[in-house]
Amino acid sequence: MRLFFNQYVHIVTHYPKLILLAISIITLGLVSGLPNFKLDASADSLTLENDKDLNYFREISQQYQSGDFLVVTFRPNEDLFSDASLALLGKLKQDLAAIDGVSGVNTILDVPLLYSPLRSLPEIVTQPLTLLSPGVDRKLAAKEFLESPIYKELILGPDGQTTALQLNIAIDSTYIKLVNERERLRIKRAKEGLTEAEKIQLAEVSQEFLEYRTEAEARSHARVERVREVVASYKNQAQLFVGGVTMITADMITFIQSDLVVFGTAVIIFMIAILALIFRRLRFVVIPMLSCIAAVLMMLGYVSWLDWRLTVISSNFVALLLIISLAITIHLIVRYREYAQDNPDWSQAQLVSATVKFMARPCLYTALTTIVAFASLVISDIRPVIDFGWMMTIGLVVALILAFLLMPASLMLLPRDLPKQQDLSRQQKVQAKSDRKALTLYFSAVVEKYGTVVLGVSGLVLILSVIGIGRLQVENRFIDYFHSTTEIYQGLSVIDNNLGGTTSLDIIVAADNTVELVEDSGFDDEDSEYDGDGFDEDPYADSEEDPYADDGYGDDAFGDETADNNNYWLTVSGLKKVERIHDYLDSLPEIGKVQSLAILYKVGKDINGGLNDFELAVMQKSLPDNVQNILVSPFLSPNGKETRISMRIKDSSPGLKRKELVERIEAHLHEKEGYTSDNLSITGLLVLYNNMLQSLFSSQIVTLGAVFLAITLMFVILFRSLKVAIVAILPNILAALSILGTMGLLGLPLDMMTITVAAITVGIGVDDTIHYIHRFKEEIKVDGNYIAAMHRAHASIGRAMYYTSVIIIFGFSIMVLSEFIPTIYFGLLTGLAMFAALMGALLLLPKLILMVKPFATD
Repeated sequence: MRLFFNQYVHIVTHYPKLILLAISIITLGLVSGLPNFKLDASADSLTLENDKDLNYFREISQQYQSGDFLVVTFRPNEDLFSDASLALLGKLKQDLAAIDGVSGVNTILDVPLLYSPLRSLPEIVTQPLTLLSPGVDRKLAAKEFLESPIYKELILGPDGQTTALQLNIAIDSTYIKLVNERERLRIKRAKEGLTEAEKIQLAEVSQEFLEYRTEAEARSHARVERVREVVASYKNQAQLFVGGVTMITADMITFIQSDLVVFGTAVIIFMIAILALIFRRLRFVVIPMLSCIAAVLMMLGYVSWLDWRLTVISSNFVALLLIISLAITIHLIVRYREYAQDNPDWSQAQLVSATVKFMARPCLYTALTTIVAFASLVISDIRPVIDFGWMMTIGLVVALILAFLLMPASLMLLPRDLPKQQDLSRQQKVQAKSDRKALTLYFSAVVEKYGTVVLGVSGLVLILSVIGIGRLQVENRFIDYFHSTTEIYQGLSVIDNNLGGTTSLDIIVAADNTVELVEDSGFDDEDSEYDGDGFDEDPYADSEEDPYADDGYGDDAFGDETADNNNYWLTVSGLKKVERIHDYLDSLPEIGKVQSLAILYKVGKDINGGLNDFELAVMQKSLPDNVQNILVSPFLSPNGKETRISMRIKDSSPGLKRKELVERIEAHLHEKEGYTSDNLSITGLLVLYNNMLQSLFSSQIVTLGAVFLAITLMFVILFRSLKVAIVAILPNILAALSILGTMGLLGLPLDMMTITVAAITVGIGVDDTIHYIHRFKEEIKVDGNYIAAMHRAHASIGRAMYYTSVIIIFGFSIMVLSEFIPTIYFGLLTGLAMFAALMGALLLLPKLILMVKPFATD
């Protein structure tokens, strides 16, 4: 290893032009892949890898054709039910329906009216009514939209003037087919292994899926933009907002693009300003910036060549890599300048060689410990978090290599920082003056005079952190991701509060005793004249006396076609069970609109004044298609064995706790309704997102202990002392706990962004620890005086730690410019974490060293 390192020093000091040429060629080669650069904000990026609930969700979506949709809220300047407003709504619907990818648009104009006025079933069948039918009482229709079990809290806001257009997007069967095939092969690979043919098939399917998803996302993004263009053309005539999961996905792409440009530019400008302020030499601005920018360009080119998409999480690696790369180069610059001041007779080659030799070990170990921290993200089940961990791991290796190649090679092409001949005593005076001015010496003075206070404050911080961590939660609301001034926030707010809620949640109930229950005609409605007749089938089947044989409804209500669909859920007994679940869900404050077969039952009772199984079968057979598509098809499986209860969650509901809500619903259905896990399933976007959040908590918070253990072992290897390793790890543990505790005390939830702050705190915080202890060991050798060694360490390496921490803190603070709230929290919390890590390294760490005295003073 020593021979290899000496060879490296020889090459970098004797062939600097060759080094820089090689770096330039590699950089240009990687950068040429940037045209392939892609972003990913698909719904898959918000879910777990290989989540069985995700596969089930796709299956249910396909089975019930409950595809994605966009919602456009519409509040005209005139009365909603005026001729002009309805005409405007009709024109808007027509324009939206013409958009590519929109399979249909539901509005108040075309939904069937059943209560305006309340009519008999034959009248509904023979004379279907909509809002635009001649002679319809619009006031009565408005009342139906507000109060009927079908449309209440769904299609008309409580103000009676805000309605919604639902733009239905067809189920993408090709997408589902490809992803299912890919997952099938992946699961088999993990459990059994694949044959060579299957490996080839997996690679082909994965590539085909990736290409198809790219095309699908482009179409989806274009569709959202087209919807916005259409809506914008009506802004002067009505108040309109657009909402929906597809819109959130499209806006995510916009946020990522904006953040990459804004943060990248702002961080670079900030870094240039800081470097100029600290070092006041052009070379110490240009060289570090070239190293940092080259590292980022290489990584962006690399991920582009691999078609490795950036998400809203992994896109942060750009700003983070810039800042960490700069931290490495600052440590090199500070040490180089110290050598230049202390050794005025050294040549440039001697200065460069001494700098890289002294800094190689601490920089290597800081990189390794940081890699360990970011590698903890890789064990997550969430693809964007995994990608972020890998990108940072690879990026750190690239940044370290570039720093130790580009910077020394560049310096070799320049004259040394200070003239070779200088009066040594003058240099010593300059150094002494500089040391006296070092801000970090104030910290060493505090440690010397008020060390007990430092320990007391640290203990208090630990206690508060533990309390705060006990209050940590992973619950958050989609609507809180966006500024209140944004269109997406306003749209989601209107939909959430006035039009039934935003996030979907479905309950699928299977009748495990369907066969026995449907053998009897089941006229078990207490008011039915047919109740208890014991008929095992239609009493009028194939009979000339069938009173409904020529009722004008079409085929015999109990003919062959209906017999195929006869099932338990369309009996009074089955519908009453659905109704109990429906009413329970409707009573929960977090839940908005609930839809199920219970609505069919309520409407049927309103129409008939009561229902029995026979009348139910007749009604189902007789309902027009447009009514069937609203009341039956979305809630009954094709085989009739399962029923679906669909609801939307009010995402803005105060104190919404997804996990607790799902558990409360499950407990009620198990304990009060008697369902078991065999015939009950809960699915929907809420479940998928909750799974992701819970996985974040378990995989990251719990594994922090393992990360600290790994870093402690690395400290033992580096410092060759268990005592030093324990002293070194304690301030970092406190820094990580303090940031998590702060989140808990402030009520800030963990999410995809903020969950990574702990890993970043550990990863970057240990850098300061390693650099400080490494320098302290050198200083203690001078005179064996711990106090003096501490002051000298603070005056030298302490300044580099201070500079890098200030850059990191303010660099991440730039993220407040984002339009994405989690990114803002991520930036501020990371800055706060770095401040905590710096205080630990400059106050608690030296105090512990003074107490333990782990270094020999012989």
